[in-house]
Amino acid sequence: MTTVIRRPNESQDQLLKRFRKKVAKSGILSTVRRKRWFVSKSELRRIQRKKAIRRLKRRQRKYEERRT
Repeated sequence: MTTVIRRPNESQDQLLKRFRKKVAKSGILSTVRRKRWFVSKSELRRIQRKKAIRRLKRRQRKYEERRT
């Protein structure tokens, strides 16, 4: 569980900003979003394969841009 202790002379906005950064860095929200619905293993593999293809295409494009 992510906790943040208020520092002396720290405003509520600063405290909230620091808490949000800590939550984002810990990956709690991404885990919750990912586990919100059940995804079968075959569906998960299909999604991962699509992501890998997208990632490879992006890398290929960046590589080609550098060469020209």
